[in-house]
Amino acid sequence: METSNRITNAVRRYPLVFATLLVGVLFLFLQFSGAGTAAAWTAGVFASAVAAKTAVGMVRDILGGHWGLDILAVIAIVATVVVGEYLAALIIVLMLSGGQALEDYAAGRARSELDALLARAPQIAHRFPRGNTQLGTEDIPATAVAPGDLLLIRPAEVVPVDGTLVSGPADFDESSLTGESLPASRQTGDAVMSGSVNGTRAVLLRATATTADSQYQRIVALVAEAADSKAPVVRLADRFAVPFTAVSLLIAGLAWALSGDPVRFAEVLVLATPCPLLIAAPVAFLGGMSRAARTGIIVKGGAVLEQLSRAGTAAFDKTGTLTHGHPELVAVRPQPGFSTDDVLGLAASAEQYSSHVLAASVQQAAAAHGLALQSADTAQEVATNGVEAVLGGRTVRVGKERFVAEVAPDTVPAHLEPGQMVVYIGVDGRFAGTLIMSDAVRADAAATLSRLAALGIRRTVMLTGDGPATAGAVAAGLGITDVRAGLLPADKVNAVRSLSPRPVIMVGDGVNDAPVLAAADVGIAMGARGSTAASESADVVLVADDIARVADAVEIGRHTMRVALGSIWLGIALSLGLMVTAAFGFIPAVAGALIQELVDLAAILNALRALTGPRGSTQKEQVPAARPVAAPGPATDPV
Repeated sequence: METSNRITNAVRRYPLVFATLLVGVLFLFLQFSGAGTAAAWTAGVFASAVAAKTAVGMVRDILGGHWGLDILAVIAIVATVVVGEYLAALIIVLMLSGGQALEDYAAGRARSELDALLARAPQIAHRFPRGNTQLGTEDIPATAVAPGDLLLIRPAEVVPVDGTLVSGPADFDESSLTGESLPASRQTGDAVMSGSVNGTRAVLLRATATTADSQYQRIVALVAEAADSKAPVVRLADRFAVPFTAVSLLIAGLAWALSGDPVRFAEVLVLATPCPLLIAAPVAFLGGMSRAARTGIIVKGGAVLEQLSRAGTAAFDKTGTLTHGHPELVAVRPQPGFSTDDVLGLAASAEQYSSHVLAASVQQAAAAHGLALQSADTAQEVATNGVEAVLGGRTVRVGKERFVAEVAPDTVPAHLEPGQMVVYIGVDGRFAGTLIMSDAVRADAAATLSRLAALGIRRTVMLTGDGPATAGAVAAGLGITDVRAGLLPADKVNAVRSLSPRPVIMVGDGVNDAPVLAAADVGIAMGARGSTAASESADVVLVADDIARVADAVEIGRHTMRVALGSIWLGIALSLGLMVTAAFGFIPAVAGALIQELVDLAAILNALRALTGPRGSTQKEQVPAARPVAAPGPATDPV
């Protein structure tokens, strides 16, 4: 029954393929039965009808400004029918109609990682009614989970929503999301990402988001967008369409003219069918996207891979990108009239109303010092500058030097050591002091920049809103000489637009990076810890909080483009060689049609190499684990 359904579905999806097969069987039957005329009419009429239908679509494309490659197939079908090579004509029709089926099969293999991620979306959640574990669980759709719900995650189950671990320590397999093959250990109170797979023990999870707002659904949405995108196959094919068509017709015409045999013309064009050009490129780009997904890199379309392959400049935000984005308090420097607790407590109270990455660090430092935070009467954040709040009748400004100096003229610049950053505090028009913070540079940031240079990135730039001293210290340690500091979001956009050589890659993570990510030729968002706005604006999202994946993305783009072009050139070279051979009469039309199928297969198999990295690749691919986590492993940072 199942086999019958598969056949029925295949017939419905590819009716022309099965019609061609039936006509071919009928042609052979009539031919061997002695009804040669009936066989000729059957094959000739059918092949001519297919050629006419294809020609109509081809003319529409030409009128629309697109010169397609179907002209070769149409001429080859007509030529074989005219010279009486009916079986060859049917094989060309089969090749033309079967190209879509062959592409679908190859594309299915190429996009396997994308499909696997989409298929794993959690559907069911086990919720404790009213959060009471004594009442047992009820199974509800994952989409019905609300923040605050208490959920049971059984062994080897997929976590349906983002949440906080309520029960004791547990291990989660995040390999399908981040590419990290080692299990991630989580402690009570730690965040757990939806889409990760629980280990060997049942755990309790407090939901912190709905499915729509959870990390996994964000990734699924990005993957769906990538999977539905079109590879730049049209542009690639267009580069070769006119010259390949012209050369093919020239060889066929010379063969006819020199031999005086019109059959030669048909025999040459049988070997000029364009399937390798039309199928190999999209298969390669789907393979590249699938390989990227396997390593925790979501690429939104084949055109992005093409841009990555040609990129000449890479620009980076500093905080949260080149650095970890988790600054720690190094020192509090109060001014006369203010105590250490005054400065830190007021700054942390105001920072409650800021979304800047430093705000959470300041609040954590205040909590570590045992300071209670005050609620503000009013508060307003000025993007990329700081926050102003009225706390107990006192007006407090926290942020950059120039922002505080607007209301506190006695503000003086702080002396910083390499790698340090400063938060200025003003209270009621007076300079109250500074908080000295330190945000460590990522251990693999320098190695990533070196890899990018080796991959052909000729220019590296830092674009940051931080002050020149902080930015310069970080850049110097990484070997970046082009530093643009103190930039507002609009300044970053203008800077990216002016950079060369192009295309330009921009890497960032925060809300304020969304405009510049959208403006860059390729925007890459550190999606694991970055904002939704940044992920939606970017062309590439790094699921893992790992800057090394930037170089991986560029390497995948370059390899994919090499494979796509190599597959096209392989098809062209084989076709040209065979056409020249056929021009001397060594390849009959029927044999040529069958040989061309092997050329198609060779080009497509070569295109599937995009699924794997090149030999000697420096990329550290992590293959997702195939079974649930069975034992605790080294802890990793929460995503």
